[in-house]
Amino acid sequence: MEMASIECVSYSDGMDDDEDDGGVSHLPRPILVKPSTAAAAAAAAVNVVAVSAGGGGGAGGAAVVGGPVLPPATSVHELLECPVCTNSMYPPIHQCQNGHTLCSTCKTRVHNRCPTCRQELGDIRCLALEKVAESLELPCKYYSLGCPEIFPYYSKLKHESQCNFRPYNCPYAGSECSIVGDIPFLVAHLRDDHKVDMHSGCTFNHRYVKSNPREVENATWMLTVFHCFGQYFCLHFEAFQLGVAPVYMAFLRFMGDENDARNYSYSLEVGANGRKMIWEGTPRSIRDCHRKVRDSHDGLIIQRNMALFFSGGERKELKLRVTGRIWKEQQNPDSGACIPNLFS
Repeated sequence: MEMASIECVSYSDGMDDDEDDGGVSHLPRPILVKPSTAAAAAAAAVNVVAVSAGGGGGAGGAAVVGGPVLPPATSVHELLECPVCTNSMYPPIHQCQNGHTLCSTCKTRVHNRCPTCRQELGDIRCLALEKVAESLELPCKYYSLGCPEIFPYYSKLKHESQCNFRPYNCPYAGSECSIVGDIPFLVAHLRDDHKVDMHSGCTFNHRYVKSNPREVENATWMLTVFHCFGQYFCLHFEAFQLGVAPVYMAFLRFMGDENDARNYSYSLEVGANGRKMIWEGTPRSIRDCHRKVRDSHDGLIIQRNMALFFSGGERKELKLRVTGRIWKEQQNPDSGACIPNLFS
């Protein structure tokens, strides 16, 4: 199989911003429980041990005063953990005749048999445990990555699916890499494990050479990581089939969230023989997978015939030089619009 070769040269234009990201303290956060008489009664109904409110009063030692009190919240949270998938359980929560619980998804997976005692599960709902869940407020599961938010139990799941502190998927294209992590971790992973070229500077000059441009099904994704303005950007270049004709596409992705990506713009240019094509746009966040960006055609797309024209010669070999620049948009305080920040 013939592999494409690539050369990359980075030019520094003094536009880098050397700001360091501030450190974030990741202290464990407590699990909170709202006072609720109904929830306390529910906890007692699911055999949650009631704790004396008085410590050591009375002649025979500790005494239960008033009514059942919720145990430490960590114990309640453990009650709400499915024993099969270990995820938090949400209604409907099922239980067997012996009181063992599991989530509705795993009820099907275990063929309606309790994974603890092997009794048939039936259709018994653990309404008491569902009531306990209503009384809980929990930190986002990404609190150790910096998320400060605390949510009612039933709102937590939706937040976590959109949390800005959730880990990122590895942006290396075409490898189905399952690694996740924060940006510094992924940068090191791309450099050390995927051997991706790393460059500093806001301008780039990419050269793509392929001896047989008609074989696009074997073309591989090319990826280069650029560091400028204190951020990281991924430059992709790919050959793929669009309809019946092969095309070449270059685009930039931002290693961060969508809102931060809008603070930057980039341009790509390719040309030769007195002709050129220019693309300007906003980099897409790596929250969007590379295939989603490619299929949306959000980048510089070059038809094969035009690519061969730019290559010169007898049009039998592809030789494309893609140049580009990244710049930071500066917020206009009067209009709220972004204007190019070309001199910082």
